[in-house]
Amino acid sequence: MSRMTVNLIGAGRVGQTLLGLLADEPNCTVQDILSNSFSSAEKAVGFAGAGRAVQNYTDLRPADLWILAVPDTQIAAAAERLADVLSEREDGAAIAFHCSGFFAAEQLVALRKLNWHLASVHPVLTFATPELAKKQFNGVHCGIEGDAAALAVINPLLEQLGAQTFPISSESKSLYHAAAVFSNNFTVVLQAIAREAWAEAGVPDDIAVKLNNSMLRATYENVLVEGPQKALTGPAARGDEFVVSRQGEDVARWHPEAGSVYREMSVLAGRLKSDGTTRKQ
Repeated sequence: MSRMTVNLIGAGRVGQTLLGLLADEPNCTVQDILSNSFSSAEKAVGFAGAGRAVQNYTDLRPADLWILAVPDTQIAAAAERLADVLSEREDGAAIAFHCSGFFAAEQLVALRKLNWHLASVHPVLTFATPELAKKQFNGVHCGIEGDAAALAVINPLLEQLGAQTFPISSESKSLYHAAAVFSNNFTVVLQAIAREAWAEAGVPDDIAVKLNNSMLRATYENVLVEGPQKALTGPAARGDEFVVSRQGEDVARWHPEAGSVYREMSVLAGRLKSDGTTRKQ
């Protein structure tokens, strides 16, 4: 892989993580970092131990690779601003990618007038902190889509950083990202509901944490080994309609929204156990 220069726009947790990884990559030179505040750009430089913080788009030097790690709803605006500034210069073609799991690479379409190649890279990682995410990145799966010319460069670079890449459909990114939300975010919400319910039922906090941890660990292991259908247990899986109905009423009296979740999830659980899918046949 030939040496490439890298600029970053958006120095949040994802941006800092990627910057830190690239700073350790011998074939990359981290250059300029622009963020919503100069202090966050400086923080990213400090974390990566490379690059320089800049305050404006006009301060950004030419680069081979541009990473736009801004919030999803700001991607198009950032691309348009970058295109406006660089259209007045003759920097040459480059590659750019954003990190949204929801939007496709075409969110960067404003950069096409510069003859750039575009892509999106979505690391399936929680990014709790840049320090932790950097340690966890080796082996992480990254969904990628976009121009073939961009992916031809980005794919081996990500693999060099330790990632495992896989292609995703540009047209189905919303559903793809929703799957990640179900797998991760909603799992966390369900754990919170469980702890709150145990507390309401009088279970001591320390015991509730242990119950939560042991059940979550066992569920994780069972799903990995057996798959969702065989791993599923509980009243809905057994077809115990009386327990499901009565329990749904009790939960709803305590927590109406959680009651709705319980009822809907019970329907899906029964369907999964019976047919192997949550979707109605």
